[in-house]
Amino acid sequence: MSPSAEAKPPEKLSLHPRNKHRLRYDFKSLSKANPGLKTFVGTNKYGDESIDFSNPEAVKSLNKALLIFFYEINYWDIPEGFLCPPIPGRADYIHYAADLLATLNNGIIPRKPVRVLDVGVGANCIYPLIGNKEYDWNFVGSDVSQSAVDSAQKIVSDNQLENAIEIRKQQSPANFFKGIIKPGELFDLSICNPPFHSSLAEATSGTKRKLKNLGIASKNKPILNFGGQGTELFCEGGEERFLGEMILESRHYSKNVCWFTSLVSKSKSLESSYNWLRKVKAAEYKTIDMAQGQKISRVLTWTFLSKKEQESWSKNRWQIS
Repeated sequence: MSPSAEAKPPEKLSLHPRNKHRLRYDFKSLSKANPGLKTFVGTNKYGDESIDFSNPEAVKSLNKALLIFFYEINYWDIPEGFLCPPIPGRADYIHYAADLLATLNNGIIPRKPVRVLDVGVGANCIYPLIGNKEYDWNFVGSDVSQSAVDSAQKIVSDNQLENAIEIRKQQSPANFFKGIIKPGELFDLSICNPPFHSSLAEATSGTKRKLKNLGIASKNKPILNFGGQGTELFCEGGEERFLGEMILESRHYSKNVCWFTSLVSKSKSLESSYNWLRKVKAAEYKTIDMAQGQKISRVLTWTFLSKKEQESWSKNRWQIS
């Protein structure tokens, strides 16, 4: 093996093949992209450069560097206390969603004029940023939080992406699509990163497990190291109820959205989701497995369009000859 091959960092093979974050973080290059990251970079117990992933400011600084270096997003920030997403995992969702659309397009990922609805875009606006930069997709991002809407809009405006990303306020916390999807409006895809927990206590317990997996001992009350407001982290009934209600509402928009999708953190949530999908007579549904390191996740996908309707959709929307 050549010295250059030996020096090459090992790939994170669990990430999607097109994910730009399969290699170990190059902190020297990332610190050049975002000089503020240097403050947080140190040597871990294995002798490698790293950051303290339990420190929200360190994670946010890393995110800024990744967005500048890989996606040419020159402004990105979030208000204190809001969810600071792990970008490699978010990118994975976008890439697997692209594969889903490619199944309707002779294996070719469609780009413009693909339109995506991000239900719960959050203050970080991360999915529209990655989806637009990777595939030139247009997005509508919705959120019930005015603070999240304001933050996402500033990110869009400061990066001059107004022609590609629109942020809409969801006035009703009980709804997902109603009040957001306009009459006759079409989306090729909807995405969602639901609140996984049923309570703050459960969210805190999840953070303790996360810190343990990172090899960090929690002291007293752990900081939610990726941040998160209540609506981002937990809801009554947890993930199972959230997904069930989303599925029920989606049937009223069966002709507006080609494929509905959502992240699913807990495998036990799938059984109840499948039951709801059978009840609403979804034409097709499937689960896409994902893995980022020790974290196992999956994407639940469903459509109310028959195979013939899906073919017609792709021809009309993406101009297949």
